[in-house]
Amino acid sequence: MAGEAGMMPGPDSPTEDKLVFLQENMVGFVSQYSLPAIEVALVLSKYLRILTESLVEHANAHLETIPEDILRTRSPDPLAPTLPLTDFPLEKLINRVDKDRMDIFDTILRTSINKTELPFPQAIVLLREWEEIVRAQLSRATSPGYLFSPLELPNGF
Repeated sequence: MAGEAGMMPGPDSPTEDKLVFLQENMVGFVSQYSLPAIEVALVLSKYLRILTESLVEHANAHLETIPEDILRTRSPDPLAPTLPLTDFPLEKLINRVDKDRMDIFDTILRTSINKTELPFPQAIVLLREWEEIVRAQLSRATSPGYLFSPLELPNGF
């Protein structure tokens, strides 16, 4: 039966079941593998871009509008930067991410969204919640190494 723990909801299942399935799989993987914030950020960014572009394209083709909160990136409360961005060697950081682990996380998102036929607007809203958490943690980075700290998810998330 769809909705039971570990079972993928079918395309005809309620959207809430699909969202819970995606959330549980994301939380489970991120927690089990102590996924670094930078790796979560990179995968989320990819999916938010893909889903948003597809949604905008569809909306434009059908002369529809998309609510701004779906399109807009959620940012944490502004913090004073503790380290200039120039002190973060981007190429070195990108070369140190675990691409295999990111591929697995990518696959979890892709299959959870596609196989359940989760509507893109709801998927984007969920991923925006994750984005807000990731951005908050990344904004507190005081050194490049902090970017590789495991993502800290709030209790009950």
